[in-house]
Amino acid sequence: MTILTLTKVDVGMMEDVGTSANKLIQLDSNAKIPAVDGSLLTNMSTVLSGASDPTVSTNPSGGVGTKYKNTTDGEMFICTDATAGANIWTNVGAGTGDITTPAFQGESYGYRAGGGNPVTNVVDRVSFTSDGNATDIGDLTVARHWTAGATDFSTYGYTMAGGSGVAVIDRFAFAGTFSCTDVGDILQTHTSHAGASSPQGYGYYSGGANTTHIDKFQMSASANSTDVGDLTTSREESGGTCSITYGYVVGGYSGGDINIIEKFPFASDTNSADVGNLVAGTSGAGGTSASTTHGYLANGSQGGAVNMIQKWTFASDADATDVADTAYSSYHPGGASATAYGYVWGGRNPYYNNINKYAYASDANGTDVGDLTQAIGYTTAGLQV
Repeated sequence: MTILTLTKVDVGMMEDVGTSANKLIQLDSNAKIPAVDGSLLTNMSTVLSGASDPTVSTNPSGGVGTKYKNTTDGEMFICTDATAGANIWTNVGAGTGDITTPAFQGESYGYRAGGGNPVTNVVDRVSFTSDGNATDIGDLTVARHWTAGATDFSTYGYTMAGGSGVAVIDRFAFAGTFSCTDVGDILQTHTSHAGASSPQGYGYYSGGANTTHIDKFQMSASANSTDVGDLTTSREESGGTCSITYGYVVGGYSGGDINIIEKFPFASDTNSADVGNLVAGTSGAGGTSASTTHGYLANGSQGGAVNMIQKWTFASDADATDVADTAYSSYHPGGASATAYGYVWGGRNPYYNNINKYAYASDANGTDVGDLTQAIGYTTAGLQV
């Protein structure tokens, strides 16, 4: 006959069964784990979900590796770059289409909108794929100079405000027949300001006429701008450009030429910060461009017209360096950004119609590759597709 003996250890283990602290979990009568507090589980993979795909602004607290499920179509995404406001979500389901931050640089065309000599409403288009003269493709809703530009990276270009108290935000489609529409007003009607464009779908208008205002407007809506922050100092005639995560306001004039490089984040509404200096105080350098890694400021005034190309890095806050020259000296030109080249055109000293381009990869001098439809200054920078 077999005699079953219960040891002290066996009895202790039976007493330790339960779902409270320091207890062993025991399967229930259906062989399932009883209800426990899931928030206490560790080393579990985070899965986000929503009725649509994630966006660049879907900021996962779990960082890189976070999963996201579209509950409408079942598509799955993995976060492969967790940069606030500029996240990258890679589609790992059967479908296609990664969620990536758009590039500020254009692949096809740059645009010159408005300007002065005299004040005009003309919009020119410059080809990025072949060197040549610009083409007059249409008109703004109102003639203006001292304008700033923004782009939604693929569909529309925006021209903001202008001289003589013009507050209008004009929008035009990059594709199809040109038609400009008044879609809102800038809160501050100051002139000679810096523009920027964010992946989150906002256009920015900073400084001008000795103010510190940073205004932004939503590009997908017909709406006026709002004041979301301040520059470190008041100034006008600054250059504007942007990285994927920051808008930059560079140089300017306030009783003298300013050498400040400052930036403000797209992910939050806040004031800008001084992050570096130009080679020298520079104002009226409206022809600014940017590669994916560096910002550029071309031409402008340093007590007189210059043809200097200044460059600074986006990855670290640092001073600019003088890397090359454009083909001519001018102040208050316009410009645009292609994927491999920066463009600067027009400007004063006297008025020019020249189109210059310079390569990002080589830091070589710019070359004259064509002409605008008119000699013009005080015109838009930052319009490209």
